[in-house]
Amino acid sequence: MEEDATVRNHLKRSTWSVILAVVGIAAIAAAIASSATAKATKGRVAAAGTINIVQGVAPQSLDPGLDYTSQGEETNWLVYTGLTTYARKAGTASTQLIPGLATALPKISGGGKVYTVTLRKGQVFSNGDPVLASDFAFTVERALSIPWGGASTFITPVIKGAAAYANHKAKTISGIQTNDATGKIVIHLTSAYGPFANVLAFPSLGLIDAKDVPDITKAQPTNPPAGDGPYMVTNIAPNASYNVVLNPKYKPIPGIPTGHDDITVKINANVSANADAVLNNSADIFDFADTIPGSYLAQIKSKASSRYSLVDLGGTTYYIFLNSSKPPFNNLDAREAVIVGLNEEAFNRLGGGTLAPACFFLPPAIPGHPSGSCPFGKPGLGNVKKAQSLVKASGQANVPITVYSEERSPRLQWMEQYESELKAIGFKNVTLKEVADSHYFLTLGESKTLDPQTGFEDWNQDFPNPVDFYGVLLDGKSITPTNNLNFGMTNDPYVNNQVTKLGATPSTQINKVAGGWRAVDTYVAKHAYVAPFGYQQFPFFSSTRIARSPLMINDIYGWNYSALRLK
Repeated sequence: MEEDATVRNHLKRSTWSVILAVVGIAAIAAAIASSATAKATKGRVAAAGTINIVQGVAPQSLDPGLDYTSQGEETNWLVYTGLTTYARKAGTASTQLIPGLATALPKISGGGKVYTVTLRKGQVFSNGDPVLASDFAFTVERALSIPWGGASTFITPVIKGAAAYANHKAKTISGIQTNDATGKIVIHLTSAYGPFANVLAFPSLGLIDAKDVPDITKAQPTNPPAGDGPYMVTNIAPNASYNVVLNPKYKPIPGIPTGHDDITVKINANVSANADAVLNNSADIFDFADTIPGSYLAQIKSKASSRYSLVDLGGTTYYIFLNSSKPPFNNLDAREAVIVGLNEEAFNRLGGGTLAPACFFLPPAIPGHPSGSCPFGKPGLGNVKKAQSLVKASGQANVPITVYSEERSPRLQWMEQYESELKAIGFKNVTLKEVADSHYFLTLGESKTLDPQTGFEDWNQDFPNPVDFYGVLLDGKSITPTNNLNFGMTNDPYVNNQVTKLGATPSTQINKVAGGWRAVDTYVAKHAYVAPFGYQQFPFFSSTRIARSPLMINDIYGWNYSALRLK
């Protein structure tokens, strides 16, 4: 997922441009807001207290039918339970699939193309409506209709009839059959797709109440549909704040505990100010997906060493995308020059020492990560002289280059460093373009109109399978005119074919094809399709009010709100 997407991150900035001129309208609006809050809190489960989280960038949406960001999924996986979900455990055990709304993990038949589950009885949404098997079919249809950013990879080509539905050639998805009386759900795939049980765990496929959706084609960013998880979201102020509170209707599912405290999330792009707030106990949690600026770390380590540590989730790659469909990066020498000249040590300093050296696309915790040497030399200070000769050989030195960057620290500083490196190795016309954090990934995803050349990108695992990285970011079939995540427009027949072939293996048997994935990842490194500059480690930083526990961190979704506790 984009770290802020972040996809999947991670993105709209709302502003009021019209002042209401009629005095009565303000009063009516206040009354409506008061009524909505009262309705949301009526019958609430009593929380032990309220934990305050500061987040550098807002989720793309708190409506799961749209969101594909780390910030959104961090909340939504606890609000919208899928047929499958992940264990509430510590470390790598937190990536273990467990049954969610299904009574058991899917039964797979038909050569890997038929998935059958039965819905748990007696489950209800946060508004009291019963959870029905047909709500699953509706949830998938809605994800295609909005559409969700991962739909073109994980749904449209995978579920039988999904493409026809997405293209408005069918009114339903033929590959999904549901029975509300028995709770039985049968899903037919177009072909065997190994990580499909993981796909069912996406928060965007967590069941929503079909009755709570007025228009299947539109997201509900400030009033998302009712979910069935231990939490629900209230009081959404776009790009400013939202509350994640205990769901009074939640009926506990084995392995999915109720929460303990309510959560208030405040958005502030100034991550230094966020870190300062946690340091001084005016906020409780620094969001895992933000990076504490290196200039601030010394103070934190001096004053709050017991409250700060780095967590290696093992499934994250920070990299520079290189658009191989247009000059100058449709030239291998030009792409190789970027990687050869990349000063990873400088990037690491700017990131406060949180980046482990990287040269391969797949991060170390993902099966298929190569163990061999880097094709263009060991990451370090960069070889400027060699990079200069490659730029000269490419014949692309005079091609104008626009480097895209988010605004927040240290992402902006990383791309300023990259801009200076491009100039140092011989590209003569380089411009840095900053895009607001809340718009960044959606803006770059407009491949039909923008088609960006190069810039910052990152990916946090959605599940521990190479398909999650390749199927979304480097498979030519994933390229879409909007909501595109393959910013480099990588469309290599070998890569495409291997993704399809290797991707058919179930996640539970992924080690059988790890060698094949290593070959693909080595091939991609040799062709310089992406320029990794580090495997990110994440801040585990809290106030003195928080009782720290390993269970607070999930290797896929970051903070596990249900495990957060006030002392």
